[in-house]
Amino acid sequence: MTVTKMSWRPTYRSSKFRNVYGKVANREHCFEGIPITKNVHDNHFCAVNSKFLAIVTESAGGGSFIVIPVTQSGRIDPHHPKVCGHQGNVLDIKWNPFHENIIASCSEDSSVRIWEIPDGGLRRNMTEAILELYGHSRRVGLIEWHPTSSGILFSAGYDYKILIWNLEIGEPVKMIDCHTDVILCMSFNTEGSLLATSCKDKKLRLIEPRSGQVLQEANCKNHKVNRVVFLGNMKRLLTTGVSRWNTRQIALWDQEDLSMPIIEEEIDGLSGLLFPFYDADTHMLYLAGKGDGNIRYYEVTTEKPYLQYLMEFRSPAPQKGLGVMPKHGLDVGACEVFRFYKLVTLKGLIEPISMIVPRRSETYQEDIYPMTPGTEPALSADEWLSGINRGPVLMSLKEGYSRPNKLVFKAPVKEKKSVVVNGIDLLENVPPRTENELLRMFFRQQDELRRLKDELSQKDIKIRQLELELNNLRNSPNINNRNNNNNNNDDNSM
Repeated sequence: MTVTKMSWRPTYRSSKFRNVYGKVANREHCFEGIPITKNVHDNHFCAVNSKFLAIVTESAGGGSFIVIPVTQSGRIDPHHPKVCGHQGNVLDIKWNPFHENIIASCSEDSSVRIWEIPDGGLRRNMTEAILELYGHSRRVGLIEWHPTSSGILFSAGYDYKILIWNLEIGEPVKMIDCHTDVILCMSFNTEGSLLATSCKDKKLRLIEPRSGQVLQEANCKNHKVNRVVFLGNMKRLLTTGVSRWNTRQIALWDQEDLSMPIIEEEIDGLSGLLFPFYDADTHMLYLAGKGDGNIRYYEVTTEKPYLQYLMEFRSPAPQKGLGVMPKHGLDVGACEVFRFYKLVTLKGLIEPISMIVPRRSETYQEDIYPMTPGTEPALSADEWLSGINRGPVLMSLKEGYSRPNKLVFKAPVKEKKSVVVNGIDLLENVPPRTENELLRMFFRQQDELRRLKDELSQKDIKIRQLELELNNLRNSPNINNRNNNNNNNDDNSM
């Protein structure tokens, strides 16, 4: 009989990413002097692509965000033009993955707006969106673009509903109404056929978005879910949240069975929200806490222990949010596999952080840069809505990203509707929905009344001056002499 001896030594896994390190950009490559929003909503307030960096800013009366070309680093002019068409605070912004000049924003004014940023950035304030989408009855806290279809946008509001917008017609085509509380997070699988959501009702849901059917539901009693992310094609979900002892925790789930998590791992006892970021190309997971200065990163595998801790990037400055550069915007020559844009509110600073694989060779490293989703959509909006599923169109980073995208975003032309009640257009003048909006509208009206009164008083003074000048002209002796001379000439001629 053969006896198998067990080895109690820890198994060693060789990984090409075990030495990945974080490198903060030099001061001249940071963005300074930006009035980052002080809103406490749990979002990143930052969106990045290979052309532009967008940050939600602090503003009085309405909401705004600033758009800066990524190459225009340094100190930003305090009077830099902004996108300022919303009537309430901006809560989320996302760049279209297939049109790099198109950005979506959502706000407390219960609207979603689509903006087209000109090449080179803004030269003046932008107030007119190419598309305004109204369908939620309360403020809109989240927006997500579909990962493979060019004209599909998802929005989640505080009315507990998710609306699916077809931007080719500018109308909502589906409403997902299965949540009983505020939706905290949305995440798609690779081909966009499944939607995972976390909700304030402590439930994790897996939804078929076109039908709105809930395929799986987890009632998280021991793990209060805050954020969820699909782990590429692994058929796994990862959630971050809080344990019953109020410690920060992550959990790994099988998307086919959400009855129990595969593993749960406690992180620390801090209170800030944990944001997960997953890189499907390198199978690396990054965890960044709101208010923390560090970023932990792991390698995800399909076998035990599933999550292999790699290292931790540390910084003394706390982060309010993080933007992530798409793969085609990375520096391939420096072996950069991920790039964050860290928001430091106290300093008004945006700090790029590059995650780099140390390699001595300067040639292209194919093993760390597989084919990755590009900027071409795999489906049109109508194709996806008809039930077709298709994976993303892949591209290689070997030659660098130089191929221009020939797609043009065309906003539908809508007739301007009006609902007039007592001489007031209700669609043109959206009524306030919160106490803050009511106060802002009140103070705005007070300022307008004050301005009109000043203008009226100035015109009254001008009228009096003109009347005095007219009287002076009438009583002038020169004019009287001229009139007498004219009368004498008339008598002589007769």
